Amino acid sequence: MKKNIFKRSLQTKILGLVIALILSIILFLSSIFAYMDSQIIMENSRKIGSQTAKTISFMPSVQAAFEEENPSLTLQPTAMRIQEQVDANFIVIEDRDGRILTHPDTNQIGKINPINDNYKAIVFAGYYTLHSDEHVGKAIVGKAPIINENKQIIGVVTVGFLYEEIVISIMNRIKKILYFALGAILVGVIASIILARNIRKDTLGLEPRQIATLYRDQNAILSSINEGLIAIDTANKITLINQTAKMLLDLTGDFVNKPIHYAIPNLSVVNLIKNKWTNSTLELVVNNRDIILTIVSIKDGDKEVGTVITFRDKTEMKKMINTLSEVKKYSEDLRAQAHEFTNKLYAISGLLQLGYSEEAIEMIQNEIDITENNNRLVFEQIKDPKVQGIILGKIGKASEKKIAFQVDENSSLEILPEHIETGQLTTIIGNLIDNALEEVGKLKGEKNVSFFALDLGQDIIFEITDNGSGIPDEEIDHIFKKGFSTKKKDGRGYGLANVSEAVHDLGGTIEVDSGGHGTTFTVYIPKRI
Repeated sequence: MKKNIFKRSLQTKILGLVIALILSIILFLSSIFAYMDSQIIMENSRKIGSQTAKTISFMPSVQAAFEEENPSLTLQPTAMRIQEQVDANFIVIEDRDGRILTHPDTNQIGKINPINDNYKAIVFAGYYTLHSDEHVGKAIVGKAPIINENKQIIGVVTVGFLYEEIVISIMNRIKKILYFALGAILVGVIASIILARNIRKDTLGLEPRQIATLYRDQNAILSSINEGLIAIDTANKITLINQTAKMLLDLTGDFVNKPIHYAIPNLSVVNLIKNKWTNSTLELVVNNRDIILTIVSIKDGDKEVGTVITFRDKTEMKKMINTLSEVKKYSEDLRAQAHEFTNKLYAISGLLQLGYSEEAIEMIQNEIDITENNNRLVFEQIKDPKVQGIILGKIGKASEKKIAFQVDENSSLEILPEHIETGQLTTIIGNLIDNALEEVGKLKGEKNVSFFALDLGQDIIFEITDNGSGIPDEEIDHIFKKGFSTKKKDGRGYGLANVSEAVHDLGGTIEVDSGGHGTTFTVYIPKRI
């Protein structure tokens, strides 16, 4: 039952709450008002009854009437007239013996009434009020003694207001209050319906429990994504920021409702939005971290209602790109080796089919000698398996391109430190050798590329040399810039830039020596960062 109540729609809840509040307030206020009003009516009845009784007792005509043979003939009209004027329920005048001289019921005139309630007036000449039911019914009555010129008490005046009439008067007043209460309830119901509809419009027709579910889902999604996200409103204040954004921007604390420049002080996002940089991607350096930033506007129809800024750590992207590049290079090298061996197998097969077995054996022996020589240099003098794998792949690729690839006999390399990752080695060595192979591939004569590695002192040295046409002096200063290439093709100009960046990340340096007879790239990588 309790669950069913809380599962009601927002409009039903608001309507029920408003009606309950209005009814409670009206009931409370009506009770207080009715109590206070009844007290006022009672007090007024006492005052009017007492004052009227006192006034009548002081009237000379009333005092003089007691000297007449039949006082009722004079007093009854006077009492009825005054009763009507003060809106009293009855006025009774009695002599000191209790004989009734005036009464609303003329049949009571002449009867003797006990003087119990008149005792204080007759004996002590007191003026007072009390609750009495001696004449017409239960009433509030005012008592006043009638004193003649000789200071003798000759009678008592009683002015009364019936309880029944007082209750009817109070109920009539409460009815008027209830009419106003019904009007207030009606206004409250209409206002609550309008309020509920307005709230549903603002919440896109969603009920609170649906909004709560969406909020929980949103938090779960924002916490699960690896991208930083900040949403701002049209006043450029942050309305939402996830944990990843705080981590990337090195923020702590609550930034909701704060201006965006509090979170990104070194970038004027406001100016970017003003200058229509929304729906674009930028690179930003924050705390020595390369951040890729995307600004996207939020629109409600044609109206712009805010902006979403997403952040991605370029470091993660670089790792992913390096991994993909590494896989691609391995694939290309394996393909080149397979192609080269396939060609040689076809040649050996042809020689055997033609009966030139000695030539075939000689060719196999030459390949074995070349392979053993290369393997000896690679496996005996270069101990690091990552570098071995890269070099073996490049040997096959060079063989396919008919390029003489030599591992310098003076090379000597131990196992590399753990902080030098395979992806970084692939980027550095792989790109430099590929560039050298590509450069000498354009030559028509002798094509030579050599690789040298040395583990010396605190540094690791890699040297790649080719006998190509070299790099013009005016271009050497630009070859490590991103997008610069002498090959004039789209998608080029990133290899040497990536090499430079990877060497820089490892704390190393790279040198270029080029002239008209080839180029040598020398990389120095410290063993400790």
